[in-house]
Amino acid sequence: MSLRSIRYFVAVAEHHSFTRAAELLFVSQPSLSQQIKLLEESLHVQLLDRSSRNVRLTDAGEAYLRHARRALRELDAAKRSINDLQDLSRGSLRLAMTPITEYLTRPLLEGFNARYPGITVSMLEMSQNQIEVILAGENGDDIDVGIAFTDTFSSEARSNELEKHLLFVEKLTLAVGKNHHYAGLQEPINAHALNQESLAMLSSKFALRRHVDQYFDEHNVTPHIAIETNSVSMILDIIRNGRLATVLPNTIACEQDGIYPIVLLPQLPHHTITLIRRKGAHRSAACRAFAELAADWCIGGCQVTLKCPLLDNSCHCDVG
Repeated sequence: MSLRSIRYFVAVAEHHSFTRAAELLFVSQPSLSQQIKLLEESLHVQLLDRSSRNVRLTDAGEAYLRHARRALRELDAAKRSINDLQDLSRGSLRLAMTPITEYLTRPLLEGFNARYPGITVSMLEMSQNQIEVILAGENGDDIDVGIAFTDTFSSEARSNELEKHLLFVEKLTLAVGKNHHYAGLQEPINAHALNQESLAMLSSKFALRRHVDQYFDEHNVTPHIAIETNSVSMILDIIRNGRLATVLPNTIACEQDGIYPIVLLPQLPHHTITLIRRKGAHRSAACRAFAELAADWCIGGCQVTLKCPLLDNSCHCDVG
């Protein structure tokens, strides 16, 4: 049994074809067939049903495929570990982010790239729940670290398999554009005034929306949700040029041209920006460097939020 034969088997199983697998692996079909035959002989079992046009897995093949994939992921992780260069002159970082944190942590990403230009950062945008599912599941090694905008784990069961490190606390605010009647207002408004407003909001798949809805319920506020979307950029464009309002983190509202933050009373809930990682997972040199820079950035870099005149002059950082 060889690593080559296992990779060949997985390729055939995934593409249901010896021909297609051979093309993708840049090997001859006879060579590929021979390697899989040797694998079956070493296991004393038939893995593939070759009787039909499309190759199918036998019951034994189905069982072996699950373990083969897991073994290959572990071997790939081992290879990355060996190949990591401690001087960080090259490498990669796979980072998953929620749409909100993409805006909030932009200075952090720019700082990381400036310090480690040889590190390629692959960014995936997804909900917090999706980040946790991947990190806690069999494909946990597909992501090095996640950054979420939330105040809790969405699954207590998964929290046993994940670890989180709090970066900083972010306030939420009502945000309007230049054409809205609240634009430029310096005084707080009562939350019940939102009963007369139409809002553009993220969909309920995002933690931010769910917690804002909870705030509305607790304070008997029933605004009209005119637009729902999964795109923060779209919300900003709609608000900037129209008459709808939304709820955003203070940092985003204060840094966007043509967007005006408005304080609500009672105050909207605070949320945290949190690093999420799989417990016990391999930490590449790039991943460790990113986590260290994130902690430093929290302590010395979140003064970006102080640009907003509605905020106090304290940095609500708490590194976990």
